[in-house]
Amino acid sequence: MQAVRGLGRNGARQPTLAQLRAFAAVAEHLHFRDAAADIGMSQPALSGAVSALEEVLGVRLLERTTRKVLLTPAGARLAARARTVLESVGEFLEEAEAARAPFTGTLRLGVIPTVAPYLLPTVLRLVRDRYPDLDLQVHEEQTASLLHGLGRGRLDLLLLAVPLGASGVTELPLFDEDFVLATPSGHPLAGRSGIPRQALRDLDLLLLDEGHCLRDQALDICREAGRRDGARATTSAAGLSTLVQLVAGGLGVTLLPRTALCVETGRSTRLAAGSFADPAPSRRIALALRTGAARQEEFEAFADALREALTELPVRVLPAQAPPPDRA
Repeated sequence: MQAVRGLGRNGARQPTLAQLRAFAAVAEHLHFRDAAADIGMSQPALSGAVSALEEVLGVRLLERTTRKVLLTPAGARLAARARTVLESVGEFLEEAEAARAPFTGTLRLGVIPTVAPYLLPTVLRLVRDRYPDLDLQVHEEQTASLLHGLGRGRLDLLLLAVPLGASGVTELPLFDEDFVLATPSGHPLAGRSGIPRQALRDLDLLLLDEGHCLRDQALDICREAGRRDGARATTSAAGLSTLVQLVAGGLGVTLLPRTALCVETGRSTRLAAGSFADPAPSRRIALALRTGAARQEEFEAFADALREALTELPVRVLPAQAPPPDRA
């Protein structure tokens, strides 16, 4: 006999995935509006789903007041269970998607802002020419947000600077690229080659805002060069384009990835770029995916194809099993 929809084998009603998803979101945010925005559900629908779940379970999950939401002891325990169930369902659906022909369906790609404008033309051209049946969806966010999205299943693949030092994440190295020194055109180092790293000790260095991995990389390079103050800056910017315009205005100098050089310095005649002496400071760019992802073989093939497409850029393309970057 066919089971009645929504009933378990003992005839008890079963919670729905929508109810579990709503409850897990509220348990994470402890705020109905934020939880609703996170999962794309209206606030009344989310509240109704949580109330329905409480009715199905016969357990009070939340304490609601006019100012805040708290988990009951039972709610705290069941929230962990709900997350486990949702993760398992996500893996189930991912496995089913991977069982179809590779490079079809949706690929949700996260990209950091200091990579997106300079590499996306290559990525988009590759997808258009080689994988026409792939629905590529691009999300530009900072590293912490991308890793959170990857862990939660909101994103499938990331394009960003490594190493990440994140557990449960596999990195597929793509290339290394040098940094160049962007200066005002009248600066003593403008256009010079063989600039020693030690020159960074005394320069007015402009940085991106907190949260950008490029800011952290610049600080690390300055510390390696012996800059004791950690390259503190009184002026910062939300993006590389603004940062370069600050340099053009004479407020200081900055470090630019070589892939950004033509795009950013080509916007002003008041800018120049100098190159560092070997070994120049550099960064590594890679794809990152959840370790053991059902589509791992597909993503590895995508990385191979992307390496081939990147040979036209001013980067050092890496083999699939590249050793860790040399920080000397």
